[in-house]
Amino acid sequence: MLALFMALGMASVGATETSVTLASEPAPLYGTMLRPNGELVAGAIIIPGSGPTDGDGNSPLGVRSASLKKLAEGLATYNIASVRIDKRGVARSQPAGFSESELRFDQMAEDVRGWATQTARALNQPCVWLIGHSEGALVAQVAASQSNTDICGLVLLSGAGRAAGTVIREQLNGQLPEPLKTQAFDALSELEAGRTVSDSPPALSALLRPSVQPYLISWLKYDPAKLAADYEGPMFIGQGTTDLQTTVADAQALAAARPEAQLKLWEGVNHTLTPAPVDRAANLATYAKPEAPLADPVLTDVAVFIRFNSLQ
Repeated sequence: MLALFMALGMASVGATETSVTLASEPAPLYGTMLRPNGELVAGAIIIPGSGPTDGDGNSPLGVRSASLKKLAEGLATYNIASVRIDKRGVARSQPAGFSESELRFDQMAEDVRGWATQTARALNQPCVWLIGHSEGALVAQVAASQSNTDICGLVLLSGAGRAAGTVIREQLNGQLPEPLKTQAFDALSELEAGRTVSDSPPALSALLRPSVQPYLISWLKYDPAKLAADYEGPMFIGQGTTDLQTTVADAQALAAARPEAQLKLWEGVNHTLTPAPVDRAANLATYAKPEAPLADPVLTDVAVFIRFNSLQ
């Protein structure tokens, strides 16, 4: 036991960063490997959140915090290698993207499984960890829901704890007047049943346009809490208390479904894993500050969890 705790505190001296690719059609997928120069303890795939978010955790929609790059750099000091991926259709992986009508949530999970297999071999590790942030947490869960010995376990950061349909209804409930709200809810029920909707009102096109409906069907079928309950491997759940996108209730829902998981609630940490106040404007301001630090407990808790479970 003493040797284990000594190992948990060991730090790597430097790391080497390289661009890596995963064979794919119609074009390769890209990622960035950060490999510590010291003795390797574990490897991980870092999966970014929704929209055009790249492997560093940045987005052209105003997010420049580089939170996932900072996480990778911090993990390297604990002798944990990582590959942070540019999702299909995003950043360097943009040429591998599909048209909107061809997008499916399951494709993202399949890509992650491919990254896991390739990275485990490249690092000469029996398996790698999946670290999913925001929507990436659900991608990690779906990727691990199929038997895959290349996946050691899950680290879910700022992930949803409820099915997407439940969250969307909650958001629309206070925004839409009748009869639009009823029409939207009825359409969601059809999509949840796996059926497209041909008569949605033009006012709902941003959410329910025909070209995006197949993707919504592929996404709405997943319940994060059920996936957590069904998963048998090691699981870490981390959530900041000043997160504006996901909540403590989401993390608690995941933990309730999977009592064996380790749950950490980080006081005063927002969705970009950065120290931030409750005030919305001040909180959002940190999204565009690459100099803002990663919250200390985020790195420590994630690294110790991975090292402890990898050194067992």
